[in-house]
Amino acid sequence: MSEWLTSAFAAASAAVDEIENNPVLNMSIFAAFVGVTMFIVIRASRNNATAADYYAGGRSFSGPQNGFAIAGDYLSAASFLGIVGAVAVNGYDGFLYSIGFLVAWLVALLLVAELMRNTGKFTMADVLSFRLKQRPVRMAAALTTLAVCFFYLLAQMAGAGGLVSLLMGIDSAIGQSAVIAVVGVIMVLYVLIGGMKGTTWVQIVKAFLLIGGGVVMTIWVLALNGFNLSTLLETAVAASDQGEAILAPGLQYANPLDFLSLGLALVLGTAGLPHVLMRFYTVPTAKEARRSVVWAIWLIGLFYLLTLVLGYGAGALVGPEQVLAAPGGVNSAAPLLANALGGPVLMGFISAVAFATILAVVAGLTITASASFAHDIYASVIKKGKVSGNGEVRVARITTLAIGALAIIGGIGVQGQNVAFLVALAFAVAASANLPTILYSLFWRGFTTTGAVCSMYGGLGAAVLLIVLSPVFSGAETSVFPHLDIAIFPLSNPGIISIPLGFLLGWLGSLLGPKDEDPRLAAEMEVRSLTGHGAEKAVEH
Repeated sequence: MSEWLTSAFAAASAAVDEIENNPVLNMSIFAAFVGVTMFIVIRASRNNATAADYYAGGRSFSGPQNGFAIAGDYLSAASFLGIVGAVAVNGYDGFLYSIGFLVAWLVALLLVAELMRNTGKFTMADVLSFRLKQRPVRMAAALTTLAVCFFYLLAQMAGAGGLVSLLMGIDSAIGQSAVIAVVGVIMVLYVLIGGMKGTTWVQIVKAFLLIGGGVVMTIWVLALNGFNLSTLLETAVAASDQGEAILAPGLQYANPLDFLSLGLALVLGTAGLPHVLMRFYTVPTAKEARRSVVWAIWLIGLFYLLTLVLGYGAGALVGPEQVLAAPGGVNSAAPLLANALGGPVLMGFISAVAFATILAVVAGLTITASASFAHDIYASVIKKGKVSGNGEVRVARITTLAIGALAIIGGIGVQGQNVAFLVALAFAVAASANLPTILYSLFWRGFTTTGAVCSMYGGLGAAVLLIVLSPVFSGAETSVFPHLDIAIFPLSNPGIISIPLGFLLGWLGSLLGPKDEDPRLAAEMEVRSLTGHGAEKAVEH
C-alpha cells in the first residue's frame, strides 16, 4: 500500500507538468466533442418550425429522455468540478452540497413538477400569471428568471476558465478570459442553431458521459483501496493538513447559521430554478413529467453518491495543497484525480466531459433566459400578446447574443471562485424570489397580484443585497472584490433571511393589497393543475 501511495502522489505532483506537455491531446478531445455535439444540434434544428419547437422541443421527448436531459441540466460544473473540489479540500462540509442538491429534488417532484406542466406553456411566468394580472407578474417573473440564470451562468463560466486553464497550463488572467469568451461563443451557437431540441440532445449525451465517467473513476479509486471506503478515508486524512477534521463538520462552515442558510437555499432552490422548470414543458403529458423527474432523481442520486468517493479520492491521491496550487484552484480536483489515475489520456477525456457539462448547462440557461425575455417581457408586456411566434423566436435569438456577452463579462469577473459556492447563491435567489410565488400560486386561492409582485421583487432584492453585503462579495481574500470592504452581513449565503422574507412578503401583500384575483381563472387553474384537464388547450393557446 505504501509503495502504491508513493507512486500515486508522484504522479499527481507531476500533473500540471504533464498537462503542459499535452495541449494538443487535450484540445483535440475538446474539439472532437464540440464537433460531434454541434452536428447533433444542427440535425435537431431542422425541425424548429414553431415557437413550441424552439422553446419546448416540440414537446416530443419521453419521460426517460427528459430525465437524462434534466440530469444533464442539473449536474453542472458545480456538481462535478465544484463539489469534488470542495470535498477534497473541506471534506465533510464539501459533501453537504451533494446532500442538499439531491434532497432538493423531492420538493420538485412532490410539489411542482406535474402541477407546473399542467398549468403552463413555455416559462415559469405562464404559471405565475395564470390567474393574476399578466403584465406586472410576467415582468417580475422574467426579471427573477434573468437574475437566477445570470448567477448560474457565472458559476459555469468560472468553471470553464479554471478547467481549460488547468489543461493548457494558462496562469494569466488574459488567457483565462479568452477561454471564457470561447465558451460563451460556443454556447450562443448551440442555442441560436438548435433551440431547445438541440440543447436537450446535448444534455442527454453529456449526462451519459458524465455519469459514465464518474462511475469509472469511482470504481478505479475504490479498487486502489481494496473497495474499502474506510481505507480511502484514512488515506485522505493522512494526505490532508487538517487531519481528521476533514471527516467532521465545521471545517468550512464553523458558524452553524451559515450551514443552515446554505442548506435552506439548496433544498428549496431547485423547485424555483427556471431552467429546470422549463424542462417540464418538453414532455407531452403530465405523466411523462412525473416519469422524467423520477428518472432524474435516480440518475442525480447516483452521481452525488459518486462525489463522496471522487472528492476524498482527490484528497488522497492528489492532496488539498496540490489542488489549490493548480491553475483553476479548487475546481481542478476532478481532472487532477483523473490524471493521477490514468494519466493525460483519462484526464483529457474527463476534462472534455466537464467541458461538455459546462457547455450543456450554459446552453440550457441561455435558452431559458432568452425565452423568458422574448415570451414574457417582449411578447406579453411590450407587445401585449400581439406578436407572431416567429417574431418571438427572433427576439429570443437576439436576446441570446446579449446574454452571451453578459455571461462572458461576468465570468471573467468571478475567476477563481468555487463554482459550487456560486451556484449556491443562484439557489438562494431562486428559493427567495421564485419558490414562494410558485407555491402560493399553485396552492393558495387567496394569493393576489400584489402578493406575487412583493414576493418576487422583495425576495430577489433581499437575496442580492445580502450577497453584496456578505463576505462573498468583499472583505475577504476569497471575495470577488477582496480590496473592498462593505461586508456587514456575516453569513456567506443569504437564504436563512431572504427565503422566509419572500414567503412573508407574498402573504402580507395578498392580505393588505387589492383582491384582484379572477375567481373563474383561480378555479380553472386549480382543476387544470391537479387533473391535467385543459392543459393541451393552454399549450395550443
